Amino acid sequence: MGEELISASDWSRRAATLVGAVLIGLVAIGFAIAGDHASELFNRTTAAHPWVYLVSAPLVFVAIIAITNRVAPDARGSGIPQVIAASRMPGSAAMAGLVAIRTALFKAVLTVAALLGGASVGREGPTVQLGAAIMVQVHRLFRVKASAGVYIAGGAAGVAAAFNTPLAGIAFAIEELSVAYEQRVAVLVMGAVMIAGLTAQGISGDYVYFGQLGGSLPILTVLIVAPIAGLAGGAAGGLFSRAVLALRGPGGRFAGRLKARPLTTALVCGVVVGVLGYLTAGATSGTGYVSTRDLLSGADAEYWFGPAKFVAALATSASGIPGGIFAPSLAVGAGFGELLTPFFPPEQAGLIVLIGMGGYFTGVVRAPLTSVIILSEATSSSHAILPLFATALIGDWAGSMVCKERLYHALSRDFLPGKGDSEGDDAPATIAAKPDKGS
Repeated sequence: MGEELISASDWSRRAATLVGAVLIGLVAIGFAIAGDHASELFNRTTAAHPWVYLVSAPLVFVAIIAITNRVAPDARGSGIPQVIAASRMPGSAAMAGLVAIRTALFKAVLTVAALLGGASVGREGPTVQLGAAIMVQVHRLFRVKASAGVYIAGGAAGVAAAFNTPLAGIAFAIEELSVAYEQRVAVLVMGAVMIAGLTAQGISGDYVYFGQLGGSLPILTVLIVAPIAGLAGGAAGGLFSRAVLALRGPGGRFAGRLKARPLTTALVCGVVVGVLGYLTAGATSGTGYVSTRDLLSGADAEYWFGPAKFVAALATSASGIPGGIFAPSLAVGAGFGELLTPFFPPEQAGLIVLIGMGGYFTGVVRAPLTSVIILSEATSSSHAILPLFATALIGDWAGSMVCKERLYHALSRDFLPGKGDSEGDDAPATIAAKPDKGS
């Protein structure tokens, strides 16, 4: 009888994982399509009326913050810190809102709205929160206990479906989401990631996220580019993380002041993003996907793209609106990689940009394995894994020298019970206000 009960429990868990992973793949595709349409509509509108850049971001940022603070405060920011925090206390009623379906839906809708307003955001972080929420809810429907592994599997499946990179989803679970990575969790994660990835791939086709990148780099070029991209890119990524934590992190030097005036902060950040979008003809708006893909293909770009996208992404993050930093960080990294291309033959430009992306992105997220696998899978460039690994390891060290804390883990403390800062006068009454010690 006991063996039958155990068997039934295992089958329920497997069924919940299967259903949850399929749903994550489907929802991730729908989210991506909605985001792409929002970006296209914004681009068409601003092409016909450039002045829209100057008003769309400020108005949309203020509206999104007002809605987020009053209706779905757990939807603010990236989404990855929420999953990290929730996975530390699985099943806790105090943390349930972080991975609630209602929160995840608001997250998706508000991220699409942010893209419609020209914000420099990505959808990968929100897809992680969305994936975790779906996986937890499905397990509840199947009356299976939602352990930490369920949260981790859902979030990892979200990464896999968003980038069409199954191996990167597994690496992300190991490096970012998981605190205690046990064998049972590993099986759950791999199953969810593969199923979600296959679902997305089956509908969207076997596409490569940034397009296939060919060619190779001479060893001498690698020996020059990898240390430079790792040190400079990693330090720049660490600077981004340090600035975000100072502006939005728990105990951040300026966080208390910004959170005390959420609408004013959103307005100012929106003005910065809008002006940058206007001055750069939209190059800094949105995810940065098109610009990144073009740079990887060897196309020329203005050398100000990387720094300008850096400021736009930072201003967007400082505003507190829902949205991820994965795609914008990859775009910034591509821009920094572009700065190195004039010193090498033109046919090597794409791979040098890729290495630049690896250095900067690793400096931001401090997850070298995830960075390498995402970039190699997203460009079908397994031949570049060794240079990417070298760059990522250097970038991880350089980033840690600039910012001691890992960005997502530091931000997750904002969502732990009794650890969050006040979101200001416009925040719900359930959030206790307390002075920010860093301000």
